[in-house]
Amino acid sequence: MTQVKLDKSLAEDLITSKLRILKQFIDEILARWNESSSKDFLEKARTGIYENAEDDAVELRQLLLDYTKLQEILNNL
Repeated sequence: MTQVKLDKSLAEDLITSKLRILKQFIDEILARWNESSSKDFLEKARTGIYENAEDDAVELRQLLLDYTKLQEILNNL
């Protein structure tokens, strides 16, 4: 892994910006299905309540994983 030196405030700004973008994508998926909770959406997609939601559910899971990873990085700066 390559390491680079980066000012802490710049790193925080970059990560915060990326988190904001991920949140926007998450909100767009939830709005498409008229849901306010990712947990509820994923459960409804899993149980078949929402037909044809598989692609959005997979994308949402990945977005949530990315969001969590970045949040951890931000917290550990």
